[in-house]
Amino acid sequence: MNIYLITMILLVTGFAGGLLSSIAGMASLVMYPVLIALGVPPVSADVTNTAAMIFTGVGAGISSARELKANRNLMFAVTGYALIGGILGTVILAIAPGATFEKVVPFLIASAGVMMLWSARAKTNAHTKGHTVTGWKLVERNFLVFLVGIYIGYFGAAAGVIMLAILSLTLPVSFAEANALKNFATLLTNIVSLVIYAFTTKVYWLMVIPLGIGMFGGGYIGPMVVRHIPQRAIRITIGIAAFGLAAYFFYTAYMV
Repeated sequence: MNIYLITMILLVTGFAGGLLSSIAGMASLVMYPVLIALGVPPVSADVTNTAAMIFTGVGAGISSARELKANRNLMFAVTGYALIGGILGTVILAIAPGATFEKVVPFLIASAGVMMLWSARAKTNAHTKGHTVTGWKLVERNFLVFLVGIYIGYFGAAAGVIMLAILSLTLPVSFAEANALKNFATLLTNIVSLVIYAFTTKVYWLMVIPLGIGMFGGGYIGPMVVRHIPQRAIRITIGIAAFGLAAYFFYTAYMV
């Protein structure tokens, strides 16, 4: 295939992936099929996607500055637990092959879809700050974020939607704020994971460049879109889309 055509495909795919990632954490919906169709092996596709996702996180972080500033303490708390989990996940990956986890992934994503649909039922007070969560709810939130961090470091596919579902259920903040926290936490966790992956797995760096450019653009626009869409509608849409993504990973894990 012509190199210029491949570059255009990666730019468009990156933009779509960045948009989906920064809104719903679903870059995998377009990223994996395209990378695999271009001949990238599954494990390298996962790591190459992780590298490009960093650009999404940067773009989304810049665009979500006001949401992050309003929840600074919560931002550091959520990111801290996700980072610890991410480091542990990469260590586990070095011991146990990531392929063994693929059969669990569809069920995790489907569970995230259920959580997202459930969160759409609850009324969220956008003026209540997430750092007011205390007691067992705080322990539960931190533990779940820690587990998602492990998942990001170990496998990572559709980790954003799982993180978003958990934050939407456990934090009394607006969807835009939960989404901004998800984007920032996954950004730093992806960076740490990539540093380790770079020494253990082949990364297709020449693909990362056009993907990253597109993902930065999509990541920057995503939070702007979220601010102008009714929260309940976007939660329901993401929840339903999660079942579609779960079906795709179920097919690749059990049917192929």
